[in-house]
Amino acid sequence: MIIFSLTVGLIILLALGVPVSLSLILSGAIGYLFNMGSINGFLQLYVVPLKMSYSLSNFLLLSIPLFIMAAKVMNSSSITKKIFGFANTAVGWLPGGLGHANVFASLLFAGMSGTAVSDAAGLGSIEIEAMKNEGYDAEFAAAVTAASSTVGPIFPPSVPMVMFATVSSVSVGSLFLAGVVPGVIMTIAMMILVYVIAKKRNYPRAPFPTVKSFAKGFIDAFIPLLTPIILLVGIWTGVFTTTESAVIATAYAILISFVLYRDMSFKSLFRIFKETAIDTASIGLVVAAAAFYGWVLARSGLTVALAEWVVSVAKTPTMFLIMINVFFLIIGCFLESIAAILIFGPILVSPAVAIGVDPLVLGLVIVLNLSLGLLTPPFGIVLFITKDMAKVSFGKMVKAVLPFFVPLFGTLILITFCPQIATFLPHLLS
Repeated sequence: MIIFSLTVGLIILLALGVPVSLSLILSGAIGYLFNMGSINGFLQLYVVPLKMSYSLSNFLLLSIPLFIMAAKVMNSSSITKKIFGFANTAVGWLPGGLGHANVFASLLFAGMSGTAVSDAAGLGSIEIEAMKNEGYDAEFAAAVTAASSTVGPIFPPSVPMVMFATVSSVSVGSLFLAGVVPGVIMTIAMMILVYVIAKKRNYPRAPFPTVKSFAKGFIDAFIPLLTPIILLVGIWTGVFTTTESAVIATAYAILISFVLYRDMSFKSLFRIFKETAIDTASIGLVVAAAAFYGWVLARSGLTVALAEWVVSVAKTPTMFLIMINVFFLIIGCFLESIAAILIFGPILVSPAVAIGVDPLVLGLVIVLNLSLGLLTPPFGIVLFITKDMAKVSFGKMVKAVLPFFVPLFGTLILITFCPQIATFLPHLLS
């Protein structure tokens, strides 16, 4: 009965539209009552807030609100416009120029924001407006924006990877490095698709840049583009921790906006503080709820049974990763990324190591699958963000984004069958 309440109960609550955090708390509490017996359970329900609050006492979690704030500062200043401007100068001369600039800018912004939603919400409005003004179909502009935002959680820094590190004891710096090559591959693969579609639809391109225009665009964006380099080098060399890198990223963004570009006011900064606090509270509640739900799930014995079943069925590392792909592709359609990582991450790390899968690859595959969930109905939040910006129907949005699953799934398959793509860089620099 406890397993029924934990699984079916959660599915029903989510289907009814109950918020993820509340669904996790309610189904977890009901499962706890069944596990303890009704009387003992009611007397010991005080463990719910205790378990939830304890789950938040992790030093790594401090980096999440700071990365969120850094992205908001960049979106509120001219930093995102300068990044998009440089991306357009660098690759806008290709057929479908602004589409390529859209994808390339997402890679550049991913090195500063850490989430797909920050990318879509920040760069998205600039990119979609620019593409529509140049004669691109609104749904294509929205689709490119949505698909390219999935690079955000893969290319470092990455908020979902920080969450995986908290439940797996894997080095965050190594996880960040593992996402570099796959992030670049995703970008190139999506640009190839944009090229094919642009040639077919005869989309415009910009003139090939002169040395002067390229140099100007690069100089304008140079200071912001140093952000991911500073973070990666600092973490890799041990100069600062992941959490400290988030502080540096935030301070760097504020310094650029106030001192260099002078387009940030104290009023805007106060608004960003307020928005960051709200977003952090929302994420914190999901983290705490998922931790409690996972604890009850472990008490039920389901996690051990699931781990044993996976090991017995998946005889090779590749088979294990295929099963993980299928599972998280489904989970990503219905469950928020952070909650999914916190619930299922701890269950799968031990079986993965036992069967020979590198935890770095496991974390990357889980995050990439859940990123694809941001593009899938019925709860793909990036779909809703970009469709509203482009003012297109949900049906047209889904249809337009379908071709982009080819390069994204292609990258996922490549990592599954050739995990050295992900492990090469962190092992080289370890």
